[in-house]
Amino acid sequence: MIGYINYPTDNRVRREAEALAATGKYQIKVLAPGNVYSDSQLYAREGVQIIELPSGKYQGKSKIRYLWSYLAFMVRSFFYCSRAALDVDVVHIHNMPDFLVFSALLPRLFGKKVILDIHDTMYETYLAKFREKPSRIILGMLRLEEKVSCLFATDIICVNHIQKQLLLDRGVPDSKITITMNVPDPAVFRTEQSPRLPSTARQAANLVYHGTVTERLGIDLVIRAVAQLKDEMPFITFRVFGDGDDLDAFLDLSRELGVEGSVSFNRGFVPMEELIPTLKTMDIGVVANRWNVAADYMLPVKMLEYIILGIPVVTPRLRTIEHYFTDDMVSFFEPEDVESLVESIRSLALDDGKKERQAQNALSFIRKYGWEKHKDDLLALYEKA
Repeated sequence: MIGYINYPTDNRVRREAEALAATGKYQIKVLAPGNVYSDSQLYAREGVQIIELPSGKYQGKSKIRYLWSYLAFMVRSFFYCSRAALDVDVVHIHNMPDFLVFSALLPRLFGKKVILDIHDTMYETYLAKFREKPSRIILGMLRLEEKVSCLFATDIICVNHIQKQLLLDRGVPDSKITITMNVPDPAVFRTEQSPRLPSTARQAANLVYHGTVTERLGIDLVIRAVAQLKDEMPFITFRVFGDGDDLDAFLDLSRELGVEGSVSFNRGFVPMEELIPTLKTMDIGVVANRWNVAADYMLPVKMLEYIILGIPVVTPRLRTIEHYFTDDMVSFFEPEDVESLVESIRSLALDDGKKERQAQNALSFIRKYGWEKHKDDLLALYEKA
């Protein structure tokens, strides 16, 4: 497996790699970026070998530095794959970018299976991240990059039914696509061993968000909502676990609005096993993604993690989320509308019965689309290798 990822905190890649390793049929190696100033680092986890290549991982807003970082990692992955071309049976690429599939050029020429696992489509993600008027040349290159990468791969994995339809509309054959939804692994979320312990204080609402800390994911909207609710709900808190481009700006916003005592940031990414005990003490999980063309095709994994833990969710009305969830499963608000967000948080926080009903109803999604089904589909895809 090859991914421009941080393996310990990338739950999707870990889940797939560890599920395959657990069968005893496959020896799984994961190539990921490591420290650019050191040699390759090797360690093992749950039967998976992780090899961190000295290429570095960029997280910022420079398009040139993103491209350079992607290319550096692809080149190092290419040389590793080329040396192993005769020994490997499957090369499984986790995007972004899609063109990482060309790391597997030699294995592909030798007739080996090359899987492109599309977590997010490059075209839509570019439009969402770099919101200035895009160059038609760049957009054309992104479409071409996706098309050529999908043609090169022997198989495609995508993350939900709406994304699959998008790929079908762009000419990817249905026979080439397998859906493996980004749902929580019940082996990690052992909820029966330790029940959730939400707050019992009247008018208290412990809100939580974990993941990338950036404006396009709406963290600032939640901070503004907390500021509006603070007078009527003096015990409201909002805890953020993660890191990202805009963390310092959100710290400044909290101070500006006078809610720095109610909003806290735990800087850095925490492995899910370590975070779960804290999440279980939270009352409401908030997903506040702004609308953009990429968000419409996303089903946020953090939202599903709240659901499997029995935490009721406040979420924007976005296309893919509405495809799978109804008003009796989650509390919707209109995207980027702080007043609508305030009302959704208020109505959920002050109604214990509503919290319980929505938490229970939302679990029907896990029962229908849980990891066991998708694990079987993944294993079946590998069996065809």
